[in-house]
Amino acid sequence: MSAQDFALLAPHLKRVSFAVGDYITRAGDPIDSICFLEQGIAGVLDSLDDDRRYAVGLVGAEGFIGWPLLMGDDRSPYDVTMRAEHGHALRISAAVLIAAVDASATLRKALLRFVHVFMLQMGRTIVSSLAHPIERRMARWILLYHDRVQADEICMTHEEFRLMLGVRRSSITDALHRLEEDHAIRALRARVLVQNRDKLMALAGDTYGHPEQEYSRLFG
Repeated sequence: MSAQDFALLAPHLKRVSFAVGDYITRAGDPIDSICFLEQGIAGVLDSLDDDRRYAVGLVGAEGFIGWPLLMGDDRSPYDVTMRAEHGHALRISAAVLIAAVDASATLRKALLRFVHVFMLQMGRTIVSSLAHPIERRMARWILLYHDRVQADEICMTHEEFRLMLGVRRSSITDALHRLEEDHAIRALRARVLVQNRDKLMALAGDTYGHPEQEYSRLFG
C-alpha cells in the first residue's frame, strides 16, 4: 500500500504474536479485527460435519486475515491457524479498518487485490485436488510453504500434509519418497528440507504459479 494509506492505519496497529497451532480466528466468530502478517503462515481450514478439517489456502506476509469483512461479511467462514512456525502480525480493529477504506479508495483497491489473488489460490487448490496426483499436489503445497517461511527447512508433519492433501498416512509417505527420489526435497522427522526448488516447480507443473504471477503483476 502507499505511504499515505499506511499512515491512515499506522497509529492503530498493534503487534501481536502467535505460536504454532494458535487460532487467529474461528469459523463463525465475529470479525472484530484484521491481522496483517509480518512473519509466519496462516492456514485457512474448512471443516466438515464430522470435524474433519482441510486446508483450502495459505496466507503469509503477502496478505492479511479478516478479508471477508471487505466483502460485507462480519463473521469468519473458516478456521485460521498458525502453521509451521511462530508468527507475528499487526492487528487493527475492524471498525478502524472499515473507516480507513471508506476514506481511501486506493487502500480499498489494494486490499481487494489481495483478496482476488487469494481466491485464485483457493481455486487452484480445488482444481489441483480434482485433477492431479498426490506427488504433484504435495510439491505445490511445499512451494506455497517455502514462499512464506524464513528458511529451506520447513516444519511439515504428516498431519500437516493430511490437512492439505486429505489422504492416508501411507500415501503421504509414498509421495514424500517420490519427491526425495527426484532430489527435490529431503524428508526429515516432522520437517521437509527443500533441496531443489526448480525441481519442485517442475513437479508441481501448472498447479503452482498463476496466483503468484498475478500477485506480482498487481502489486509490482
